[in-house]
Amino acid sequence: MMRLLRALVQRWLVFALGVAAWEVAARGATDPAFPPPSRIVAKMYDLWFSGPVTGLFLTEGARADILPSLTRLATALALGTVLGVVAGLALGRSAHAHAYLDPVLQFFRAIPPPLLVPVFIVLFTVGAQMQVSSIVFSVIWPILLNTADGARTVERLQIDTARVFRMRPAERLFLIIIPAAMPKIFAGLRLALSLSLILMVFSELQPATENGIGFRLYDAYTRFDYQEMWAAIALLGVLGYLFNAALMAVERRVLAWHRGVRGVTA
Repeated sequence: MMRLLRALVQRWLVFALGVAAWEVAARGATDPAFPPPSRIVAKMYDLWFSGPVTGLFLTEGARADILPSLTRLATALALGTVLGVVAGLALGRSAHAHAYLDPVLQFFRAIPPPLLVPVFIVLFTVGAQMQVSSIVFSVIWPILLNTADGARTVERLQIDTARVFRMRPAERLFLIIIPAAMPKIFAGLRLALSLSLILMVFSELQPATENGIGFRLYDAYTRFDYQEMWAAIALLGVLGYLFNAALMAVERRVLAWHRGVRGVTA
């Protein structure tokens, strides 16, 4: 019990002190642009979490703001992960493909994804397709390049041993190459998760967008409703923390055998 309490204090003490300092400073300054955290939390409750028990406490505002954003985020992240892992494995196991395509991939990877949102608007017009496409473009690069790097690091001895035991290509892929690349794949997923949140909000700030957390944030800003604006920002922070914690839990479970993960969790 004491160990758990000590871990909680170590993890949250600085955050709690920061929030307390913000509360005191905001109440002393009385600047409407910087409301105290207690009012921001109350605004979040009124906007999104004061619904009936039968609706899991979600309000109509939550269904209009949070659910569309999370649907687009999950769809884009799933598509980006599948495309990135498949392309990364192919690229990592083919020296010729890597030699030909690496300059092209590095070129597109260097382009900041928000700059291409206007291109996706032209291609798909404003809507879910544009938003999902822009998120996929942002998340695919860290997953693809990390997967390719992980697939290239498979030791030659392992592949030769698999051939000696006459393992089929599919067996070598699923039993040797993918497990060896998994630490790199998860490293790419962590980067992709952060990028997907950024692009989700940015794509929802575009004109003609009708729902989403980004839309709520921009709408509140244009109405000078700073409590609502800060509520949207705080909600994004909470979602980002929860998503990262969930991904870390899955990573610890899947990579329990990996020395690096054991070292992190020890």
